[in-house]
Amino acid sequence: MRIVVAGAHGKIARSLSRELSRDGHTVVGLIRNEEQSADLLLDGAQPVVLDLENSSVDALAAVLSGADAAVFAAGAGAGSGDARKSTVDLGASVLLADAAEAAGVRRFVQISSTGADLVRDGVVPEGVPADFVAYLRAKLGAEEDLVRRDLAWTIVRPGTLTDDEPTGSVRLERTGPDKSGAVRPETTGSIPRADVAAVLAALLGTGAGDHAILHLISGPTPVAAAVATFA
Repeated sequence: MRIVVAGAHGKIARSLSRELSRDGHTVVGLIRNEEQSADLLLDGAQPVVLDLENSSVDALAAVLSGADAAVFAAGAGAGSGDARKSTVDLGASVLLADAAEAAGVRRFVQISSTGADLVRDGVVPEGVPADFVAYLRAKLGAEEDLVRRDLAWTIVRPGTLTDDEPTGSVRLERTGPDKSGAVRPETTGSIPRADVAAVLAALLGTGAGDHAILHLISGPTPVAAAVATFA
């Protein structure tokens, strides 16, 4: 498959590119800075310099043309202001989805965040820092945009991310509102970034998780078995 990854220099994205390229897929990595190209080449990805905050749908659709899947792994990052959370975590995801539709790419995997439902309906959770509230609102907005589209989408909400060595075992379960509108609770937990990448690679490779919002933390189930549950 040819897979386009937005935010390809992030830690999860780089691990994902290595996983996918080892499996024989062609990975195109979108980056903002030319100097990041060497790292992507080491990961087995083909770097494309494109600023998602200042690009057009047509320019991005040209990159996506002929792809089998798009992955949104971009983020404004720690220390960014509310404005950049809006333009990257929300705006860039919307742009990538627009471009995927324009290019005829139906498979779309989006990295979101655990706790996105905390800010649903404009709620401001007690004790949650203001900058994290802005982050969750951007992530929830990106989710809400994606689920309305006629795409084969999967949304993954990892728990607290770590740089620990991967365990190869996870807890992967549906989250978000059910058909009645009730929100399923999310189990608190953490997960190594490399295990997140392994789950994303398995979702892409199998096509599992279509139209599912999935909560992901470390757990007892091998990645392949956990993903197969959503085939």
